[in-house]
Amino acid sequence: MNMPDAAPDPLSDALTAARLFALDPQGLGGLWLRGAGPVRDELVERLKADLPGDMPVRRMPVTIADERLLGGLDISASLGAGKAVLQAGLLAECDGGVVIAPMAERLSESIAGRIGQALDWQSVRVERDGIGSETPAAIGLVLLDDGRGDEERPPASLVERVAFHCNLTAIASLDFPAVRSGDPIAPAAVAKPDENILQALAGVAMALGVRSARSLRFALRAARASAALDGRRSIADGDVATAARLVLAPRATRLPVEEPVEAAEQDAPPPDPEQAEGDDGDRRDDLPTLEDMVLAAAAASVPEDVLRRIGEGVQRGGARGGGAGRRHKSQLRGRPLGARPGIPRGGARLALVDTLRAAAPWQTLRRAEEGGNARRRIRIRRSDLRVRRFEERAGTVTIFAVDASGSSALARLAEAKGAIELMLGQAYVKRAQVALVAFRGEGAELLLPPTRSLTRARRALAELPGGGGTPLAAGLDMAREMGELAASRGRTPFLVVLTDGKANVARDGSPGRKQAREDSEAAARRIAATGMAGVVVDISPRAQPEAAALAAALHMDYLPLPRADAATLQGAVGALQDRAVPA
Repeated sequence: MNMPDAAPDPLSDALTAARLFALDPQGLGGLWLRGAGPVRDELVERLKADLPGDMPVRRMPVTIADERLLGGLDISASLGAGKAVLQAGLLAECDGGVVIAPMAERLSESIAGRIGQALDWQSVRVERDGIGSETPAAIGLVLLDDGRGDEERPPASLVERVAFHCNLTAIASLDFPAVRSGDPIAPAAVAKPDENILQALAGVAMALGVRSARSLRFALRAARASAALDGRRSIADGDVATAARLVLAPRATRLPVEEPVEAAEQDAPPPDPEQAEGDDGDRRDDLPTLEDMVLAAAAASVPEDVLRRIGEGVQRGGARGGGAGRRHKSQLRGRPLGARPGIPRGGARLALVDTLRAAAPWQTLRRAEEGGNARRRIRIRRSDLRVRRFEERAGTVTIFAVDASGSSALARLAEAKGAIELMLGQAYVKRAQVALVAFRGEGAELLLPPTRSLTRARRALAELPGGGGTPLAAGLDMAREMGELAASRGRTPFLVVLTDGKANVARDGSPGRKQAREDSEAAARRIAATGMAGVVVDISPRAQPEAAALAAALHMDYLPLPRADAATLQGAVGALQDRAVPA
């Protein structure tokens, strides 16, 4: 069992993935290429050269209409002929070929869902009829991702349905490695994998936290294609390692856990040379299994960004908002959606093309009803009218509720001030606003109303008060009111509470820890009832159980950050906000 010891080369892996995909484009689903530039352009050109000459290849516009994607009525031809004329969709034109999707990070969920249905149907056909079946599978998909951050990614429904995830963002050299030698054969000519290979890939998937059965199926097909690429009719150990490295490693959600060595084994005396001959069988049992060797190869290829995400505990592929709020329907602006039947009033706009498309099939019948009028005018009925629909993201309002009491008030307010300034620096791009509530003494005070103006924020934060008791309930109530006001104006509130959770001033301003604790728990329950997302940041020198209990009552994340600076606070809040506010 020979496994490569050298560190994996991302460019070599991407080239190998492209060649495997070219051998079995429908069976492997597709290829996700992240990172625009000449490296990706050259890789796509090489992929096209490896595909059979008669295989259709089409580029799909990111704003493609349903009729062009799935097929439907050709409106201009229908109006000219006076009868319904149908046109084939892009998926039908590319049946058995490859669809290239540029700017895949901008694909709408509706388009992604329709393509995902085609990919699911083709996978059923391929599994039913076998590799290399004469039954034409629908498409292979190449996602060209130009996203610049973790929040800009293709729809998860498509990422899940392509076998290979290749990140080319860190590759600057155009020196492509030499391709693997050998005379490729059809994957159908390769023998089916045996039980050891199936168990090895399943064990690696479990060790890396890959729970999708689809990913395991892709790995099996990739191992078979790897053998076919070298012209071999059986799957070797290296093919299994290649499949785990290219398919399973990029999908890892955890690092493999190494089993500890037993103490008895560590303290055992060296073996007696006279017993060496009799111990050959035992030493053979100690050799690494195929699963162990494949797991080591896959673990070495887990990308650095995946390791960082695992370490931070941020879920992969969940957030696409990047600070933007929830999506909602609009009649005036935003991302165009499909038209719907309706009357253009109350701000709704007429969808002219969709209206004509709905009216075209009825023209012959309507002319006949009017007594054969020869004039070639278009008859439009009320039922034909269609109106435009749009989808836009609501802006977010990040509300900082800062405990400004006690001797550490100045440090806490300084951290909040720095984090607010950092977040406002990105506010214009992310359509975000920031507000600041400080609570101390006998009540809470709104120091900074929701704003996107960095100048206004600096002026309001120039002199911040501090000291006194901790009226936590008053601060939570004011933060809740700010959040409800933001939600009523179409924005998505996100609450950041900086405190140690030790309330000692009741809602009415009277001192007393017992009543203050009861009031703060009641205020937390009222916020939890609204469903407001947020985080409780414990910035006391040591993590306090009171702050953790407050986070539980609020149904929010708990983040202990003792002595955190402004940049750390802003980064942690941003990561949690991306996860908590759904796209």
